[in-house]
Amino acid sequence: MSSENSADDARQVWDVVVVGAGPAGASAAYAAAVAGRSVLILEKAELPRYKTCGGGIIGPSRDALPPGFELPFKDRVHAVTFSLDGKFARTRRSRSMLFGLINRPEFDQQLVEHAQKAGAELRTGATVGRVEQHGAAVPDRRTVAVVLQGGETVLARAVIGADGSASRIGAHVGVKLDQVDLGLEAEIPVPETVAEDWAGRVLIDWGPMPGSYGWVFPKGDTLTVGVISARGEGAATKRYLEDFIARLGLAGFEPSLSSGHLTRCRSDDSPLSRGRVLVCGDAAGLLEPWTREGISFALRSGRLAGEWAVRIAEAHDAVDARRQALNYAFAIKAGLGVEMSVGRRMLNVFERRPGLLHTAITGFRPAWNAFAKITRGSMTLAELVRTHPLAGRALSRLDR
Repeated sequence: MSSENSADDARQVWDVVVVGAGPAGASAAYAAAVAGRSVLILEKAELPRYKTCGGGIIGPSRDALPPGFELPFKDRVHAVTFSLDGKFARTRRSRSMLFGLINRPEFDQQLVEHAQKAGAELRTGATVGRVEQHGAAVPDRRTVAVVLQGGETVLARAVIGADGSASRIGAHVGVKLDQVDLGLEAEIPVPETVAEDWAGRVLIDWGPMPGSYGWVFPKGDTLTVGVISARGEGAATKRYLEDFIARLGLAGFEPSLSSGHLTRCRSDDSPLSRGRVLVCGDAAGLLEPWTREGISFALRSGRLAGEWAVRIAEAHDAVDARRQALNYAFAIKAGLGVEMSVGRRMLNVFERRPGLLHTAITGFRPAWNAFAKITRGSMTLAELVRTHPLAGRALSRLDR
């Protein structure tokens, strides 16, 4: 799947170079390629590769996928069991699907293949060392130099950083973060009798540390079990995962894979561009602060980054490039930024009063209906607060 590694790559000036082949990068590459531009994806790993992720595909993720994309669902969720640190469990059910579950290696590779079919090229095993917009490696002011480890240079009219939460491109842009969380996860193969008990149902457990929660996502003969909490609580987060697995009766099954990952949310004033370089997805710190859901934010911000990178590639001077980059930032902040703002408020309430949230969502039908609408994609958190006066007033009162 990789493009040829030759000196031609260094001489060619690509319209758009995308760093990272996750959902954000693949979405960006697809958007730029369908616009008829030359696009190169640089990915340090070989595909497919594992990513720590629950793999839940909610409505906004589904709606942001390329036309004709067939989701590789491992299960379809119609029921959610909620518990409060293992207690007061209650299951709510829905006649229609709430969301679907996928495995990230398969999902990510399929997204990249759609970008390739649209005309993008992929080069794996390519680790980016730095980006230069001035200096000897840059032939003119319309060009960005992407310098790979080992010294090779790839040239582009626009660059998109989609290289994850520890992004080198994000560092170049100057991304600022105000929330960092640690997620731990285990992929646990289970017997058929256990898998049948979980089919079509997920568990969400509001955890013992402020802002923490755990999940069980069934994917055929494997359960994805994970927890997340604020960084700095590493030992407590590990204990939570161990206790969670034991409480579920899963301690006797050997995980096929255990992993960890830091999620990072941007601060409100964090930049989204620098010169002809844009960032999206985790590289920009774009994810929902309360649930730390990132796939929909990656897909949506990636698509916008690809569309605006095309305009930046066409810009003939720094002023026009800057104008297009500001338009990209405005598009992000007007949509995803508003959702993140409400998510921060929800996290603030959840950190202080998880029991109240649990009681509302398990015992108050309008709260459950709102949860279902949000996961299906017929409503966002921001729309809920804006269009439902009771929800807006309740959040404002609890947020004080």
